[in-house]
Amino acid sequence: MAVDKIRRISVLKVPVDIVAPEDLESAIRSLYADGKNHQIVLLSMADLMRARRSGEFRTMVTGASLVVPISLSIVKAARMTKRAEPVRYEPFDFIIQLLGILDRFGKSVYLFGASPRSLIKAEKNIKATFRDLRVVGRHSRRIPKGFLPKIVEAIRKSTPTLLMVGNGVPGGEKWIPRNLRNFSSGLYLWCSDVLDVFAERRKRPAPGSFAHGLEWAHYLPRHPWRFFRFLTLFRMKILALWYRIRGH
Repeated sequence: MAVDKIRRISVLKVPVDIVAPEDLESAIRSLYADGKNHQIVLLSMADLMRARRSGEFRTMVTGASLVVPISLSIVKAARMTKRAEPVRYEPFDFIIQLLGILDRFGKSVYLFGASPRSLIKAEKNIKATFRDLRVVGRHSRRIPKGFLPKIVEAIRKSTPTLLMVGNGVPGGEKWIPRNLRNFSSGLYLWCSDVLDVFAERRKRPAPGSFAHGLEWAHYLPRHPWRFFRFLTLFRMKILALWYRIRGH
């Protein structure tokens, strides 16, 4: 097992990792086996543009051990700026592969986020699919006042190989780096809808839409403001062209 299966490049001055599908298992095993904490970031186009600015979000992305591109526009920007082309993963497919790897080696997961009803159903479905993956704890997004330190302590004591965080957790994906100091080792991943998808309360974008970079349209009914993503996309394309011209 070797971390050299993960190749880090820079796309518009934001770190993006290249992991071939055939190397994913080796890369994941090398991360959870070294006794350190490792955040995995699923990086969208909007996330990449946010990470260009200084601040907590940029620090989180830069400090992550694995930055997985999930937007076609990131692949195109890498291509335009003459970088090595990263492998793009559909978020839920990546998580399925990740859980499959942990399942094969008898590892564990802790579930944090979503509604109590979704969390119970998600745990049931995960256990039914991944028979050798141990769910060592769970807590929903309903957190009584002053109870968060007890959740952190429960996670710490259960020592999961993977802490999978869903929607409703205070701070979203930033909750992970804000609390890493409380944990000894493992993998940490945030994905807003992951537990609701496992609970069959949310649908995934169609494979064809994802392949063509149109997965954002799937979320328009719930998040109509995403229609204006074309402004971010246009800005990203201009930046990529500028970087190509300047030879960055």
